[in-house]
Amino acid sequence: MRLLIEIKESQEELEKALKHVIQASSKERLQMLYWLKSGQVTSRQAIAERLGRDQATITRWMRKYKDGGREGLLSVKHAPGKEPIVQGENLERLKQRLSEPQGFHSYSQIQQWLKTELGLSISYKTVYQLVRYQLQAKLKVPRPQSTKQDPLSQSHFKKNFP
Repeated sequence: MRLLIEIKESQEELEKALKHVIQASSKERLQMLYWLKSGQVTSRQAIAERLGRDQATITRWMRKYKDGGREGLLSVKHAPGKEPIVQGENLERLKQRLSEPQGFHSYSQIQQWLKTELGLSISYKTVYQLVRYQLQAKLKVPRPQSTKQDPLSQSHFKKNFP
């Protein structure tokens, strides 16, 4: 059975698009259009066999092309994802507090601050990921010092250091 689909793009346009496409899913879909435009295939079954896809998938792609053109065919929908727990003004307040000289000494302290100041009950792991990776902030913890250090020799070293 011959397919009745009108492809708006020229064969040269499709060939150029095929060379520059990055995603594999988009390449398969453009390849389908190119084969139809060039007359290399004339049926859904032939396209399905060449691409290793089910005929229902080819039908769905063709419907997408008819409804939205090339952009509709190549568009990939993404899930919106979960809303961030700390956002907007609360996120700005946390950034401000992290940038202060005294800052926080532990992630548990940040967790407590979020609970008391902002009324947000957040797990330790979430606080850690938010501060460390999203905000790229570090805790304000002094460098460790040995208890065996002699303060007198330390001050002498600082005074005589060139």
